[in-house]
Amino acid sequence: MIFWINISTIMSHRLTGRVLMILILGCMALSSCGGSRTGSSNEPVAAQSSPLPSPKTGFEADLDYVRKGQYTYVWVISRKDGQPLDKNDGAYLRTNAPQVVDWVTSEGGKKVIAGTNFDLAQGNLALLQKRFNVEDYSGK
Repeated sequence: MIFWINISTIMSHRLTGRVLMILILGCMALSSCGGSRTGSSNEPVAAQSSPLPSPKTGFEADLDYVRKGQYTYVWVISRKDGQPLDKNDGAYLRTNAPQVVDWVTSEGGKKVIAGTNFDLAQGNLALLQKRFNVEDYSGK
């Protein structure tokens, strides 16, 4: 807030120096009313009691990504021979588990994490288990 003081008005009303000083001090007091800090700047910063957790990488990060999608069911699927999933495997999974919303490839293509709100046990889970290792990570 800015106050303009017209000197001629002050002189015409014959304000004394004391009233002028009160006006100036009042303006300064109003303009200095800002947010105040709590505590002094000389206080030391509180040290953290535990180190920050390291960021998740690899499979854990991919699993966390799917879980943040808030799916009811999370499945981890891999080939029984441990090899990376190929184009045919991907087509097979999409054809036989069309209810899956999110497919996230992990561990260099050796695993795929599936997020869905449909229970694959009521669908083609038995068919998928004939060809792949299928792990339920829903409650884990």
